[in-house]
Amino acid sequence: MRANRPLLSPLSSLIFATRWLQLPLYLGLIVAQCVYVFLFGKELWHLISHSVSMGEQQIMLIVLGLIDVVMISNLLVMVIVGGYETFVSRLRLEGHPDQPEWLSHVNASVLKVKLAMAIIGISSIHLLKTFIATGALGGIPLCTPEQMSVAAANIGVARCSMLTADGVLWQTIIHCVFILSAIGIAWTDKLMSGSHDKPEGHGKSAAH
Repeated sequence: MRANRPLLSPLSSLIFATRWLQLPLYLGLIVAQCVYVFLFGKELWHLISHSVSMGEQQIMLIVLGLIDVVMISNLLVMVIVGGYETFVSRLRLEGHPDQPEWLSHVNASVLKVKLAMAIIGISSIHLLKTFIATGALGGIPLCTPEQMSVAAANIGVARCSMLTADGVLWQTIIHCVFILSAIGIAWTDKLMSGSHDKPEGHGKSAAH
């Protein structure tokens, strides 16, 4: 197998070897994944220990926060595994029972579309949390800067609102932009893959 490999010039070998500079970046994402695991455990313990004194809306917001952490962790896994496989080196998972289904045909375009869909999912969770919390806009005053720091440290305390009608509107607009961007990325990828397939199809028809 090695005898069939083309010999690269020293400069080509050096340039090709620079892909390993991305390895610390993916290792850093693994550390970030560990941080999210710790954050998930912390929020889960907060939910269990304070569930008796919390209302249904507060529990729902914390559960949505846990789902948000899980979806971000899924996004990290896709970036780490798919990015390493695409841009650094093969993981050689062929035949492994736990190989992700999408990894067998992953490339830069597929990874880009999947990341866009994952970002839409994360944005949807944030938007749902916002819609649930907007019920406080009518009866709870806006937080002062001092109250905002207290609210950040006490998740279950709802004495003021950090939401505004304009903020909710802009969050909805940004979510719609994410959706349109994902549609545009998927459509562009479809056009590019279709243009690559056409010459082969014309060649076959001409041969017949």
